[in-house]
Amino acid sequence: MERIVEVLPLEKYKVRITFASGVIGIFDATPYLDGPAFIELKDTAYFKTVRPIRHGIAWPHEQDFSADTIIHDMVPIPRDDTFECRSAAEAPSITHDSPGLTNHSSGRSHH
Repeated sequence: MERIVEVLPLEKYKVRITFASGVIGIFDATPYLDGPAFIELKDTAYFKTVRPIRHGIAWPHEQDFSADTIIHDMVPIPRDDTFECRSAAEAPSITHDSPGLTNHSSGRSHH
């Protein structure tokens, strides 16, 4: 399974994902937001707290998506493409090695 090394929350419930292999893509969480485990992600401030975990992405209250789900649903972008992300442009990207990163296995992964 691919390891996610960097995430950047974008507008409209999208996340720019970078995998250890160098593959980069945009994952849209919108289709999942009405599920009971993911309703809290509709709060845009909370959505922006997304962090990479070993094989996926997660939020502080343990909502998560597996790398398999992300790969299946994401739209790949060329590595040198300048993706426009207005409000997230100034936001620092969050890497797997960011301080305070914990890996929680919640059992609430969406596969």
